Amino acid sequence: MPADGAGTLGQGIGPDGVVAVVGTGTMGQGIAQVALVAGHPVRLYDSAPDRAAEAVATVAARLDRLVEKGRLDAAERDAAVARLHAAGALQELADAALVVEAIVEQLPVKQRLFADLEQVVAADAVLATNTSSLSVTAIAGGLAHPGRFVGLHFFNPAPLLPLVEVVSGFATDPAVATRAYETAKGWGKTPVRCTDTPGFIVNRVARPFYAEALRIFEEGAADPATIDAALRECGGFRMGPFELTDLIGQDVNEAVTRSVWDSFFQDPKFTPSLAQRRLVESGRLGRKSGHGWFPYAEGAERPEPHTAAPAQAPAGIAVRGDLGPAHPLVELFEQAGITVRRRSGSGYIALPGGGRLHLADGETGFEFRDDEVVYFDLALDYAKAGRIVLSTGTRTSRETLEEAVGLFQALGKQVSVIGDVPGMIVARTVAMLADLAADAVERGVASAEDIDTAMRLGVNYPLGPLEWAGRIGHARVRNLLSNLHERYPTGRYAPSLALARRGYDEEAAEAAEDSAEETA
Repeated sequence: MPADGAGTLGQGIGPDGVVAVVGTGTMGQGIAQVALVAGHPVRLYDSAPDRAAEAVATVAARLDRLVEKGRLDAAERDAAVARLHAAGALQELADAALVVEAIVEQLPVKQRLFADLEQVVAADAVLATNTSSLSVTAIAGGLAHPGRFVGLHFFNPAPLLPLVEVVSGFATDPAVATRAYETAKGWGKTPVRCTDTPGFIVNRVARPFYAEALRIFEEGAADPATIDAALRECGGFRMGPFELTDLIGQDVNEAVTRSVWDSFFQDPKFTPSLAQRRLVESGRLGRKSGHGWFPYAEGAERPEPHTAAPAQAPAGIAVRGDLGPAHPLVELFEQAGITVRRRSGSGYIALPGGGRLHLADGETGFEFRDDEVVYFDLALDYAKAGRIVLSTGTRTSRETLEEAVGLFQALGKQVSVIGDVPGMIVARTVAMLADLAADAVERGVASAEDIDTAMRLGVNYPLGPLEWAGRIGHARVRNLLSNLHERYPTGRYAPSLALARRGYDEEAAEAAEDSAEETA
């Protein structure tokens, strides 16, 4: 018999359809609350005795707090609590239109659960896993009817975060994926579609945000506090990677990184960090252990980012050619009372003492034999950025560096100076994020729109990586990665063919536009 409220394939499950949640930890309770508030009858099941009843009480208490905050009225709370029940056995889930699993991340355990569920629920019931790290295809591999199996990956806390990754396994019926998508949408969530790839969208594309920070630290170019400050105050990210992994848990973050790396057959683009491994081995797991990259004991002082001492700003500069994504700086310098002379050139700022300021491009300062070069990092918005990051080679004089520091301090920015590392911090991170995102689109993992949406909503990025690459210029991103690849010839930074195509298409379009203007 069909499950009550199941609807037809391709449509969302109606509010009269029973939603069952197996697993009553934080995620299971959160998913149950989401379905409950959306109007569904909800059944909670856990293999551990009394856990389901405890979870029902916890969810009811959460609804009480929503009433206290004015987000839910008392009548709605009472009706929701009346629809919420603890199940003492799997057989009590027989009339579920949707079963969402949120149990331990162990493949054999999940496979056994769904094999048992398949014997209980109706033929048209949707079976879903909330796994964040295992293959949806593998979990469904032993089922008689794997077409009705799908991934529904919520983000924690599920009641608050809008993103849901709807993951189609190799055998998932497209209509079932659509039903799951429409159901999540009906619950007020923002679903995105993706195929069953390691890490899905967010955990796949986000790896460079952590990995590049760790690599820069391992190279001795900057300390964790300075790297975090650069990505927050210059890159516009809500949190830096070191403080974020301390919040997540170093063991959890490192395990996800290692899982994705292994799943991609140890592709160098996903290589884990030895520094993070040592941190985990030492038991410094972050906030939960009292110490990670930073200390969290009561009264402990957090390290401050490196900030340069005040320096004298030059009275005037020359802008040689096009500064690309850093062009807003020209107006900012003029508004600060600095004389700006515009000259032809290859795209840099000439300082009065003879030094040159270049936007990070994947090269290093020591490679300029006849010029004193200071690199400055990419910013999300140069007008709003509270910090600018500079790097110098050994040949750059103190006077040239102070001119560069003073120039940006004149804009009201704090300035951090790091070591001579290719690509710096923000530019290198954004380029790698864009590369993995473009590659995922070309491989059919998800659409460009869904990837950008997932990264903005799932991990609070200020821009989707593909939108950001479009602002910078795909050709510029490709060239930065090519330069990094020359200096680190491991394959980690080799631009994907997908990004290379976008760059060449962009250049071809610009050339055609220039040709049309010349013949007009």
